[in-house]
Amino acid sequence: MQEGVLGAGLAVILLLSVVIFLFTAVGLWKVYTKAGEPGWAAFIPIYNFIVLLRITNNPIWYVVLFIIPIVQFIAAIKVTLDLADVFGKGLLYAIGLAFLPMIFFPLLGFGDARYQGSGPGGGDNLTV
Repeated sequence: MQEGVLGAGLAVILLLSVVIFLFTAVGLWKVYTKAGEPGWAAFIPIYNFIVLLRITNNPIWYVVLFIIPIVQFIAAIKVTLDLADVFGKGLLYAIGLAFLPMIFFPLLGFGDARYQGSGPGGGDNLTV
């Protein structure tokens, strides 16, 4: 009896995880297409990150930074801030992208934000 309940609970968790992933990936697809990149890249594991680095005007070698444990956290913050910046969004939006990507990527992709790609590391549009 308990195995059936456990199995049903795991099935619900798996289903919710897939739905959250798809919702986030579709939002990321739209973000990529707004930036002039192929949307399908959102579904390719390492390549999607390389495309994100290109959109945020960061060097491709940043991929290496994501292998180093503590440096990974700092690099992720910078890339998230740069993503919000190149779309003309502020610091609070970047925090939303970092902590609630399943909500903020679709908002960024389907919303009225426009890609404003600028120099290395984005522009200086980042505001609170």
